[in-house]
Amino acid sequence: MQIGMMGLGRMGSNMARRLMASGHDIVAYDVNGDNVATLAAEGAIAASSVEDLVARLKPPRAIWLMLPAAITDGVARDLAPRLSPDDVIIDGGNSNYRNAVDLAGDLAPSGIHVLDVGTSGGVWGMERGYCLMIGGDAGAVARLDPVFATLAPGGDPSFGTAERGYLHCGPAGAGHFVKMIHNGIEYGMMAAYAEGLNILKSANAGAAARTADAETSPLDEPQYYRYDFDVAAVTEVWRHASVISSWLLDLTASALAADPDLASYQGHVADSGEGRWTLKAAIDTSVPVPVLSSALFSRFTSRGNDEFANKLLSAMRQAFGGHIETRKEGH
Repeated sequence: MQIGMMGLGRMGSNMARRLMASGHDIVAYDVNGDNVATLAAEGAIAASSVEDLVARLKPPRAIWLMLPAAITDGVARDLAPRLSPDDVIIDGGNSNYRNAVDLAGDLAPSGIHVLDVGTSGGVWGMERGYCLMIGGDAGAVARLDPVFATLAPGGDPSFGTAERGYLHCGPAGAGHFVKMIHNGIEYGMMAAYAEGLNILKSANAGAAARTADAETSPLDEPQYYRYDFDVAAVTEVWRHASVISSWLLDLTASALAADPDLASYQGHVADSGEGRWTLKAAIDTSVPVPVLSSALFSRFTSRGNDEFANKLLSAMRQAFGGHIETRKEGH
């Protein structure tokens, strides 16, 4: 199939490469001309502008947007007047599902289809394939099935698409809604691994407590906390037949093997929005999500956003009990 790809960052360019490797024709455009030139050297058709991209595609067109969520809706609305009835705009980024609902509704009178495709796989997707969660018109989804089947990990074609790594989840917005919850769960899984491994890293606190002032030590029974665990080795053994094995654990074990003390990281954890949107959906539908909310708030904490609250706690303790806060050495 012929498909336009707009947005040639790490995921967009690799998705284009995976499609080209299976014989699909890619018309590529990016505001960064070097990205276009790189992909053109590998076999893509280079487009010099949005207008050129549209002109080089044969109707009915399909244009996949792999752009930052903040600009995707605006780009799609700017693109739409250049398209024809039965053309398809595909949003493969981490956009808010509400944008897909609104965009599909606004473009429906013109006959232009909007598919929202939640895409998971990251920088490994070109080799492993991408898990695709698709929302939008069933006819448009069926027409683009060869594209989705190529991008997905694949498998026995006699099985359903879900077993092969892609799924039409429902009408407009459904794909990004499912991906939103996927990412909310991802936050929780990441937090659970991080917190558990942090306990293992701190399990030798009893050894330090032997030389510490008894009044300042938090341990009542230091003899039970004198384990110097090789955390990298623990994550490696968990990878093999343990109940909590996962690809996320594989990546964690790899990171620890390369940098056991994680000295190259500052611990400043960003969030790209999906966790917040997940909590919004949970609140709107009155669904309790204590784990997912805690995981999101821990990311806020990692950026120092609790500093003033912690100072207030110290001030209150001193006010009511005369407790003077102690500082770590070097602070």
